[in-house]
Amino acid sequence: MENLLTYEVGSLAKPEWRVGALADRPITPTYLADARQWGAELGIESEPLLELFSQAPFDQRQKQEIKNWASRYGLRLLERAGLDVVYDGEQQRSEMYHYPVSHSRGFEFRGLLRSFDNKYYRKAACVAKPELEQPYHTDEFRILQQYAEKPLKVPITGAYTLADWSYDEHYAKGIGLGSAGGARQAREAARRRFVLAIARNLVRPNLEALLAAGADWIQLDEPAALTHPEEVPLFVEAFNQSVAGLAGRFTIHICFSDYRLLFPHIDRLENCWGLHIGFANYDSTKLGTRREDRPGYETLYALAGLEHRFNIGLGVLDIHRDTIEPPELVRDRIL
Repeated sequence: MENLLTYEVGSLAKPEWRVGALADRPITPTYLADARQWGAELGIESEPLLELFSQAPFDQRQKQEIKNWASRYGLRLLERAGLDVVYDGEQQRSEMYHYPVSHSRGFEFRGLLRSFDNKYYRKAACVAKPELEQPYHTDEFRILQQYAEKPLKVPITGAYTLADWSYDEHYAKGIGLGSAGGARQAREAARRRFVLAIARNLVRPNLEALLAAGADWIQLDEPAALTHPEEVPLFVEAFNQSVAGLAGRFTIHICFSDYRLLFPHIDRLENCWGLHIGFANYDSTKLGTRREDRPGYETLYALAGLEHRFNIGLGVLDIHRDTIEPPELVRDRIL
């Protein structure tokens, strides 16, 4: 049997010492103990980090160095777990929406919006043509290249999600007059211009810069892809424009969604090497390999009916449960 390629799809929690130091909080004994303990667990010599902590308050250079240490810890955690392809769990970033938008032109932040539980993000409005200020993942990738012992897979927020999580005060400006049908068509046209402008002007240049820096595998995160079922074809078009003609391994990650809405539209994806979607999150914890035993993997049967053959990120762990899956359950999910 051919070995399965193993990798992690999402982010990792940021160490408390990383969060506290960047927020200018006092360095506590708990921070020091945590950095020392995890350094020992991961085979990382933590004394230089502990010495750095003694230099508080930190300037921007020192804060960047602390982020680099968090990246080393994240990389080594996944490498020690035995994964074939790794990343640092996005230790260099603030948040998957705020980070790219803050490195772009044409947006103004409007305030905090609740995403889930006690998590908030700063939502922006597009007020002019979106343009790239500078590639915003290339420096991060070069930092990780220095520390990684395994191949890297770079996650980047996709065009549709960046648009859907923003207000449109540019392309849709002035729409609302005239007949209901005419206004609807105008809104749809404006929406398409907005999404595709982000694909062409923000996402694609970042992909090109990452490829030039040596990245081979880039994951486009699209948690908003299925928010509006009627716009799934637009999500597909935005992905195609983002990656058209580029020589790389491009995958799509979508989580916590009704994956039935993907069909049949994803058969029109181009230059898409694979899909990372949720399986274990919807599955039973009982053992068994029959179709009825594994409700979380029902989407596989729909994927098998497509003309396009995707590589599938077969998720087998659910991080939103307190239960640690036994090996037998992971085995049955794979089978």
